[in-house]
Amino acid sequence: MLLGEWRPRGAGSGTPPPLYEALADRIRLLILDGRIVLGTRLPAERELAQHEGVSRTTVAGAYARLRELGYLRSLRGSGSVARLPAFGAEAAPTIGERPAPGILDFSKATLPAIPLVAEAAREAAELLPAHLHLTGFDPLGLDELRQAIADRYTARGLPTETDEIMVTLGAQHAIALVARTLLSRGDRALVEAPSYPHAVEALLTAGARLVTVPVTTDEGWDQDAIDQVFPRTAPALAYLMTDFHNPTGRTMGAEQRDRLLRLAATTGTVVIVDETMAELGFGPSAELLPPLAVGAAAAGADIVTLGSVGKSIWGGMRLGWIRADRELIARFGVARLAGDLGSPVLEQLVLLRLLDHYDRVLDARREQLRAGHALLAAELTRRFPTWRVPEVQGGLSLWVNLGEPVSSQLALAARARGLLVGAGPRFGLDGSFERFLRLPFCHPAAITLPAVDLLEEAWAAVARQEAFAPTDETLAAVV
Repeated sequence: MLLGEWRPRGAGSGTPPPLYEALADRIRLLILDGRIVLGTRLPAERELAQHEGVSRTTVAGAYARLRELGYLRSLRGSGSVARLPAFGAEAAPTIGERPAPGILDFSKATLPAIPLVAEAAREAAELLPAHLHLTGFDPLGLDELRQAIADRYTARGLPTETDEIMVTLGAQHAIALVARTLLSRGDRALVEAPSYPHAVEALLTAGARLVTVPVTTDEGWDQDAIDQVFPRTAPALAYLMTDFHNPTGRTMGAEQRDRLLRLAATTGTVVIVDETMAELGFGPSAELLPPLAVGAAAAGADIVTLGSVGKSIWGGMRLGWIRADRELIARFGVARLAGDLGSPVLEQLVLLRLLDHYDRVLDARREQLRAGHALLAAELTRRFPTWRVPEVQGGLSLWVNLGEPVSSQLALAARARGLLVGAGPRFGLDGSFERFLRLPFCHPAAITLPAVDLLEEAWAAVARQEAFAPTDETLAAVV
């Protein structure tokens, strides 16, 4: 299912690589992206050949190539098992890990830290002695920080009390905690397609069976699909990014939000709203809508809202929060103790100081994003005239339509040239989105322009249908 359409199909004329090399390249990218988990046993040669409509010789050749490159290990009685080459501790084999020296990482949509972090850290250190009498083990977080977060929700039109907030170790920690607390194995969970990959992984780890609702750059959320999926599947949870959706950049309108809440109420679905991007609108028509939970009471829906400063302040500030009713916050607090015993006190004090300047921080970030978006959109439009570059009003990245189902081929060709990019299928569930590539516009020009240079080289190679046959030295540098 993850393989999708892997047969060579370039964007121009040229001699395609042998089928076995194309199949090997696709499987290798799935391993590098984490879509095939390390230690997974691949299908038997005969089984995969029958499923893909190719000869067993083709599959055998692909597996042999993967073993040669170090991506498969054959175990007697266990078949062929996915692994990574042993290129040393400095290598960065998968998306999500630290790139090796000389590798440009364009797979992450993250802003560089603001200088204010260091100043806030010094101020927080002066506040720390007043908190040393505490145990430091608190699953809910410092009361003063929880109150500051609650005050921001109240200012946005959602009255919130301190005991309706939990401080977490970032939004990803919050997603995983909510999923394992509210889901039982086999429960259905609704996600968008495409969606944030690590949220999908957290839901699957909690045992969810996923159902999807399409989101596109042109139309946003498919209302017909929403109308059908709730009554037909009655999901226990729905994970949504209704503001500057990752990766499409879309924002759900007020009328559609109300309709969604009413549907969720009728099926008893708890809606998890990820607001990580909610305040990062920079376009001329960008609108900061009230939190989705504002309409929850009238609709009778249960809403859990997640937030974080990992995108707005710095990814190294590993703090986020959950906003929910008191009963749910208490449940999350008890469930959290099985995984960790609370958020670091000093980091919470740093965030407390930063929240005093948060509106100023957001204004500066919006200016950065506005400039970064203008630069990347202009470069892509000029250099790749056949690509469809969407207009967005906020967020951190573009969901670019390549016009050809070659996203994985392009990502692999880019890796060979020292550039990591997020192939479209990374954001889907079933190998779909081969026509799309997620490209961040949140990096400075010193990173963006060289990255687009390498992307242009990789696209030319795909257009020539250039077979990728790297040397061991190239692989050591790239993966």
